[in-house]
Amino acid sequence: MNDAAPSTQPETFYLKDYAPFGFVVESVELTFRLAPETTRVLSKIRFAPNPDAPDRHFFLHGEKLKLISSRINGEAVTPVLTDTGLTCDVPDQPFTWEAEVEINPQANTALEGLYMSNGMYCTQCEAEGFRKITYYPDRPDVMSTFSVRIEGEEKVMLSNGNPGDRGAGYAEWHDPWPKPAYLFALVAGDLINHPDRFTTGSGKDVELNIWVRPGDEDKCAFGMEALKKSMTWDEEVYGREYDLDVFNIVAVDDFNMGAMENKGLNIFNSSCVLASPETSTDANFERIEAIIAHEYFHNWTGNRITCRDWFQLCLKEGLTVYRDAQFTADMRSAPVKRIEDAIDLRARQFPEDNGPLAHPVRPEAFQEINNFYTATVYEKGAEVIGMLKRLVGDEAYYTALDLYFERHDGQACTIEDWIKVFEDSTGRDLAQFKNWYSQAGTPRLTVQDSYEGGTYTLTFRQTTPPTPGQDHKDPKVIPIAMGLLNPNGDEVVPTTVLEMTQAEQSFRFEGLSARPIPSILRDFSAPVILTRETSAEERAFLLAHDTDPFNRWEAGRELAKASRIAMVTEGASPDAQYLDALQSLVRDDALDPAFRALVLSPPSESEIAQALADQGVTPDPDAIHDAAETFAQTLAQNLADSLPRLFAATKVEGPYKPDARDAGLRALNGRILALLTRLDGAEAAAKQFETADNMTVQNTALACLLKAEKGEAQSKAFYEQWQDDRLVMDKWFALQVATARPERAPGVAEALTRHPLFTIKNPNRFRAVMGALSMNHAGFHQADGSGYRLLADQLIALDPLNPQTTARMCTAFQTWKRYDADRQEKILTELKRIKAVDGLSRDTNEMVSRILDA
Repeated sequence: MNDAAPSTQPETFYLKDYAPFGFVVESVELTFRLAPETTRVLSKIRFAPNPDAPDRHFFLHGEKLKLISSRINGEAVTPVLTDTGLTCDVPDQPFTWEAEVEINPQANTALEGLYMSNGMYCTQCEAEGFRKITYYPDRPDVMSTFSVRIEGEEKVMLSNGNPGDRGAGYAEWHDPWPKPAYLFALVAGDLINHPDRFTTGSGKDVELNIWVRPGDEDKCAFGMEALKKSMTWDEEVYGREYDLDVFNIVAVDDFNMGAMENKGLNIFNSSCVLASPETSTDANFERIEAIIAHEYFHNWTGNRITCRDWFQLCLKEGLTVYRDAQFTADMRSAPVKRIEDAIDLRARQFPEDNGPLAHPVRPEAFQEINNFYTATVYEKGAEVIGMLKRLVGDEAYYTALDLYFERHDGQACTIEDWIKVFEDSTGRDLAQFKNWYSQAGTPRLTVQDSYEGGTYTLTFRQTTPPTPGQDHKDPKVIPIAMGLLNPNGDEVVPTTVLEMTQAEQSFRFEGLSARPIPSILRDFSAPVILTRETSAEERAFLLAHDTDPFNRWEAGRELAKASRIAMVTEGASPDAQYLDALQSLVRDDALDPAFRALVLSPPSESEIAQALADQGVTPDPDAIHDAAETFAQTLAQNLADSLPRLFAATKVEGPYKPDARDAGLRALNGRILALLTRLDGAEAAAKQFETADNMTVQNTALACLLKAEKGEAQSKAFYEQWQDDRLVMDKWFALQVATARPERAPGVAEALTRHPLFTIKNPNRFRAVMGALSMNHAGFHQADGSGYRLLADQLIALDPLNPQTTARMCTAFQTWKRYDADRQEKILTELKRIKAVDGLSRDTNEMVSRILDA
């Protein structure tokens, strides 16, 4: 990692250039004297020469800091300052560095470092925010213990670790576990705690708190239960106990991400921790449960063992995403969770892999690390962990994890360290498996089969298309879970994992009495695109008979895509065979309601656009939207006799519970209501809105009403009821855009940006409007370019305030090359307009440049 000050051009950092910092940080003492515009930060840091470092150049990162004084061993020094840090001559022996700086939290709209959120002090230091707090070697391989003193008038003052001395106007904290600066946290403000306790397996008593603003204390109970479930699960499944005396969570309104795993003091976006039946949907509850688990699991996979450099980000994030997916699968429905993860991966990560923003799970280079908090690093990184577990087996996986924790506790590690643990514990050579970490792009897996004399042969071929900077791709190790079914539906070969290691490879199954029907890539055993020429009849057979829930759903998904594509390209009617299969499934009360809801959820319009592009067809967003509407209307009409009964049968009676059973029923009920609304003039939706006693059914009813353009009165009533609840109002803003007819969507979104409750400075509110527009496929891609212009206008306005959110929202443009020439030209015009902005942030400049380079 190169710590030299960058030139005027954006500096590119390369994995190959990594070198350890020249000094070890033995201890850190920080004092914060809080003031909204003039906070003083006093640091006292004990350095010692690092014998493993080839260079002893003393460079401390620092940005937007006013240096008041600096000393080495008590003597004043005058360092050389730049916009990115300072350098100074230092002794060639252990020494103490002291500095006092002044910062302005009130002016920090980027929400990195120390900033103000509605009068509350808050920090966000991952990835490189600590350098905006004080001068420090702000890199993840520099780990140290931290002692913190906070001085101010705030009611509550929190930091990492265990509490120490406190009194009027001050509080002290000490974290005994060495950590990098990105895990530092501080919160101070008028907060109320929701307290609880947890006893670990070894008998350690841990104080738990969720800290919120006054008025939100009644929305913490679910989050606290989720935390305790996570602590129990991590002990039982991974053998990991919590290691401090207290665990604090704080809900913050203004936060760029979902949450942050700072050691002992997790800071959460309010939307990811506050929940009540009246204000939160089932999806909110499930997301809160998963995110609380994710951040807690980071205590070991991210905090106790962290990443050596930011190129290794997937080491902590991919593993922790996989762990939180396991947790959700255990708490709820494993098949439904797997299907939802596949839907999310295909919607977000596959387009990333297939476009100008493609990068390996472990990137080789970056200009701005904030731009690599991506679906590839997180979600594909988790898929890589899942494949590794599938290849070595459950027992070997947990044995390897035990060795990982034992060998690397307290260290900053690499992917090589991770792979070596598995090689040492299993005896396997995993050199080829590392291709999943080093190669970008989604592998394409094609299959051909033959049957002769009782022997069935499957022949697989794998290719990975070129991606930016990577033209040639070596074969990967692909675990292919599969089974074989007889024509009568019986399973003749149960789930078996085939290990593909070559570009082309055949597998034979002997002793079969009839040609079987294959069920390939069960449980979505690898993140690949599977292509096999098959008939609609075979897909319908698998939809009806497959014993693997994922592949049963997948068969229906493929039928839906094939029907939709034929409607767009050939003007065909909705496929009758698929409609019949859907009717049978939705009426089958023996099936999990959540599974039935997923089967009834159509492929997104963006997914159909990509499927058309993969076939060499330029997608027409308007035609895709029209086909979606025609299909939904036809399905509703075919189910007309059953919909009222199904709607009544899937209603949940009794007090609201956010558990898997009731949430699944409400999901299915919502899908049925959407179909029923197409036939009954929105009568059922209007009645449900009036009688709703929880946000899930109220929000669903309002969405149906707005979609039917009959919800003006209900939308006004919803607004009047919830205008003082910021999180519910995010839902209201998003619904206006998401349900708007495509030709109206850009205008609706533009009007909302002028609404009194819209603020560009709050990431949640900005994403509610502009994110909803980008996901209204035909609306965003209006032929006149109005959707593109509006998003570009908003990104240009946001960039000087919040570069992180701006850069991430630029991904709405990443699929531009799949559309027609006129739309491409309009998108390019807007991207070039953003690129030409004077003073454009490094974050946004890098993202726009990569998209333009496609």
